[in-house]
Amino acid sequence: MTPLLAAAVVLAAGCDLERPSEAPGCRRAVIDRTVRMNQVQALGTHNSYKRAIAPSEMALLKTTAPKSAYGLDYAHPPLSQQLDAGARALELDVLYDPDGGRYADPMLPRVVRQSGQATDPYDAAPMRRPGLKVLHVQDIDYRSNCALFVDCLKEIQAWSRAHPDHLPILITMNLKDDDVKAPGTVHALKFDARAMDSIDAEIRSVFGPGELITPDDVQGRAPTLRQAVRRHGWPRLGEARGKVFFAMDEDEPKLAVYRGARRSLEGRVLFVNTTEASPASAYITLNEPLQQAARIRADVAAGLIVRTRADADTVEARNNDTRRREAAFASGAQFVSTDYMHADQRFSGYSVSMPGGVVGRLDPLPAGPPPPR
Repeated sequence: MTPLLAAAVVLAAGCDLERPSEAPGCRRAVIDRTVRMNQVQALGTHNSYKRAIAPSEMALLKTTAPKSAYGLDYAHPPLSQQLDAGARALELDVLYDPDGGRYADPMLPRVVRQSGQATDPYDAAPMRRPGLKVLHVQDIDYRSNCALFVDCLKEIQAWSRAHPDHLPILITMNLKDDDVKAPGTVHALKFDARAMDSIDAEIRSVFGPGELITPDDVQGRAPTLRQAVRRHGWPRLGEARGKVFFAMDEDEPKLAVYRGARRSLEGRVLFVNTTEASPASAYITLNEPLQQAARIRADVAAGLIVRTRADADTVEARNNDTRRREAAFASGAQFVSTDYMHADQRFSGYSVSMPGGVVGRLDPLPAGPPPPR
């Protein structure tokens, strides 16, 4: 029996790795010294900041772009409430706005006003301040529970400090710089090297070194990050509790700007969603658990942390279709993301929660290099 399997046998079925019962087979002292953070499976949310599109704007969108309206008709409560409910992965989409005000006058409510209809209230004051902005689609799906990136981070930090024993929280980031192809929309600024540096700077302005797990922490003395996760693995839970880590979920051109001339991600805050062969490979997004099951299993076994999705674009909720959800949990992906920690009764009773009602469980598949006994 391998050391990893031995560790798995020690832990009782149904043991909550965040809140161990201290019964035999579920003792925190054993968990914290034997289980690594990539050997845990937990739940997360997609576009975690997103508020609902205002009714007047959704009505207009349904007449002008019904397909988009169909997929955008979901929302989340504030980040702290999601964390209270057991989410241990959050997603924040950011737009670069160093001077402030670029996204403070969205197009969609202007069109509603021009049509002679009343608009829904919107506080644009945070959007006028300098700094990265958190929203889904400028001009269209722009309402956010925390419009300033640093405000989102402060909310997460406050929750984390109030719950110091929590499992490590993954924060994935999309960097939005595509333009909306419609008249009257604002041009999005590109994420150049200066913009990439601002991401790290804003994160470090909120989270101290003892609150973060960075690529350097994982790489240690290994030649590359890829070699580190394949040889000695991620930090044990005893080292990782109460901390957050960030991952950029973007295409290779943006990753190249973020990495610059680095061999891996030396000095950077974010892990990156890159190919398995990259020296910076430690995290990967594989959002199709039905079609990508074999690749997810292989990457988990190689030591990577994988995020997948249980649902997307309201499709599963509208059809009460659980196949993707069940495949996501069975895949071994460490983080399963959803828009439905709570059912949207307009559609169905579809929802996603961790099996057994735990916050985090031992991953159902062997994950990465075995921990020492």
